[in-house]
Formats: sequence, structure tokens, C-alpha cells
Amino acid sequence: MIMRKCRKCNEYTFSDVCKKCGEKTIIPGPARYSPEDRYGKYRRMMKRWKM
Repeated sequence: MIMRKCRKCNEYTFSDVCKKCGEKTIIPGPARYSPEDRYGKYRRMMKRWKM
């Protein structure tokens, strides 16, 4: 089973439809990797800066 998240009320559930508001749920996951990522350089700089 895959954990899903409601777009509207941010509730987590295993169903395709939120039981609280009836909105369709999505699978929250990490962003896909892309070699053409324009902002990757800046994210890495911020990560180093925060450490």
C-alpha cells in the first residue's frame, strides 16, 4: 500500500479519495531528478550554507 495525501486538507490516507473532504488524493514524493535542473546549483549552495 502507498501512503497518499489530500490536496485540500493535507490529511494522509491510503485511499484514492479523502474521507474528510472527498477530494482526490496524490502520492507525495520527492521531485524527479533532472540533469537540466536550473536551480540545483543554488539548492546545493544553500544546503552547504546552512550546515
